[in-house]
Amino acid sequence: MPLPPLNNPNGQKKGPFKFSLWWMYAIVLLFIAGILYFDTNTVTKEVSYSEFERYVEQDHGIKKIVVFTDKREVEGFLTDSLARVIFKGHNIADGQNVVAKVKSNISSADKLSEKIDQWRSTGAFTGTVDYEKSSPYTSFLWTILPFALFIGVWFYMMRKMSGGAGGAGGGGGIFSVGKSKAMLFDKNNAEKVTFRDVAGLSEAKTEIEEIVEFLKNPKRYTNLGGKIPKGALLVGPPGTGKTLLAKAVAGEADVPFFSMSGSDFVEMFVGVGASRVRDLFRQAKEKAPCIVFIDEIDAVGRARGKNANMGGNDERENTLNQLLTEMDGFGSNSGVIILAATNRADILDKALMRAGRFDRQIYVDLPDLPDRVEIFKVHLRKVKTAPGLDIDMLARQTPGFSGADIANVCNEAALIAARHNKESVDKDDFNAAVDRIIGGLEKRSKILTDEEKHSIAVHEAGHATVSWHLRYGNPLVKVTIVPRGKALGAAWYLPEERQIVPSQVLLDDICSLLGGRAAEEIFLGHISTGAANDLERVTKQAYAMVVYYGMSERLPNLSYYDSTGQNSMFTNPYSDERATIIDQEVSRIIAEQYERAKSILREHAEGHNSLAETLISREVIFTDDVERIFGPRQWTSRTDELFGQKDNGPVPPPIDDVEATEIKSSDKEEKQNTEEK
Repeated sequence: MPLPPLNNPNGQKKGPFKFSLWWMYAIVLLFIAGILYFDTNTVTKEVSYSEFERYVEQDHGIKKIVVFTDKREVEGFLTDSLARVIFKGHNIADGQNVVAKVKSNISSADKLSEKIDQWRSTGAFTGTVDYEKSSPYTSFLWTILPFALFIGVWFYMMRKMSGGAGGAGGGGGIFSVGKSKAMLFDKNNAEKVTFRDVAGLSEAKTEIEEIVEFLKNPKRYTNLGGKIPKGALLVGPPGTGKTLLAKAVAGEADVPFFSMSGSDFVEMFVGVGASRVRDLFRQAKEKAPCIVFIDEIDAVGRARGKNANMGGNDERENTLNQLLTEMDGFGSNSGVIILAATNRADILDKALMRAGRFDRQIYVDLPDLPDRVEIFKVHLRKVKTAPGLDIDMLARQTPGFSGADIANVCNEAALIAARHNKESVDKDDFNAAVDRIIGGLEKRSKILTDEEKHSIAVHEAGHATVSWHLRYGNPLVKVTIVPRGKALGAAWYLPEERQIVPSQVLLDDICSLLGGRAAEEIFLGHISTGAANDLERVTKQAYAMVVYYGMSERLPNLSYYDSTGQNSMFTNPYSDERATIIDQEVSRIIAEQYERAKSILREHAEGHNSLAETLISREVIFTDDVERIFGPRQWTSRTDELFGQKDNGPVPPPIDDVEATEIKSSDKEEKQNTEEK
């Protein structure tokens, strides 16, 4: 049996005719021509001049005369009574708006004008007279122009609705509304992204390398009967590089890459989303092996039955159902891999997450310290930096920054350096960029009194003093009393990125935040609204310790955190009595740390006052100034320990771990000996 042709994969016989919009255009033109040439509302008859005179003088049947002065011709518009006599076969009746005319040749317009005056004097003619110059094209143009305009507008609208010259889906019109809007990046694309362009994300890249290997060498897996995962879901906060990682997969595998946003499936027309899903996967099958990437899939993959509309047919659910069908309908070795990205994996439908659709969830977290170093190196390739720039320090100053945030820091630093006419970007420019992104622009134009400056200096010096004398306090970078953003003063620290946070770290953090309010009470004798943000953070952290982490003396080992998000937001998972205990415990924790902060400030009152005076005189102080006043810190920060491990090699495990390992190995050997016996 012969195989079907390649351009007809289903092997179906094509019909002799194919619908085209040009057929519709032809029908419209024929309709308009019929209106022009078969118009029944106007009838005309040529008569002799003597008959024309008789119609006027004897019959009194002319109600309007039009004299064409340039071609010696006259037209007379007939009354309905005379028109029924002359045009007997047209069934002219009253109220039908039929225009009946007679046309005749004249010797001259002047003589006819004199004749019309005679007819007016005798009362034979009482109508109007028009004198016109006609062109052979005038009547034709006036007749055809409205219809030509209509045809032009029709052509324009139909072209816009069919998507214009951009092909299927290019114009987004009515006739292409069901076409996929996916952008295609093939291997010939100049903007090719590889794993070299993706810094950090080492764990995510390791997990996704298998997909790249399958697309490069599928027989390696299929020969052994293995099945590659049909889909992988990239989950992580915004700006962490999920889209970039998907593009890098396509670049490494050297295959076509279809990119589409989840919101592109949703349209105002019913059934459009499902149609676009079908068209997308049809194109993907034609380009296989390839990658289909759906960004922000939570826009269409939200769990069914939990949408805002109360009942009725939800277009989003229809689109999701079609997506589920297409993903499940693929053959095992079709060569099409589906990647998706979202930062709301908790709201996705369970059917979308099952094995056979999105088999893997690849977490793309915020970069840690080593990853931020690598990300800075990537973004600094095109930046002309000053010699000796400490990239490690830049990475330490940007905890919690995503890859997009780091790119913004590098760009902002370059802009600041250009603003100051520098030849290269140095450390000060990067520090200014970080300060601007975190705290906002400096507002040196804001006028403060000496009393206000002193109050702000005491407050910020309180934070610095307390944090400096706490073991788990974050290392200080600088303190300023220059208004920045919404804050009148600010202090910058190097937060410690911990995988496991002990309770003492949280307590030291609360104590450090309360240092500003405590300094106001001790050294000023009053408190102010300047600690509003500090108190907000303190309250949230204290409640988290009690309600989520189980770090309370009266409520130990209890957590009311719901990771599934299924609990109602209108009810608490605990009783009113338990809520009272929670409030009491939160108040106790905050009160204890507040007294602790005041105790530290009383102990180091002289150093605090010196630090406040330095702030008032210089407006900005750095770590060296604090170290000069209080001396070096007696504790080494966790970040310094990590850098020391990186420089000196891996640290051997503690003695307890070694002993535990030896115990386990001895138990294993003893078990083996027992089995042999």
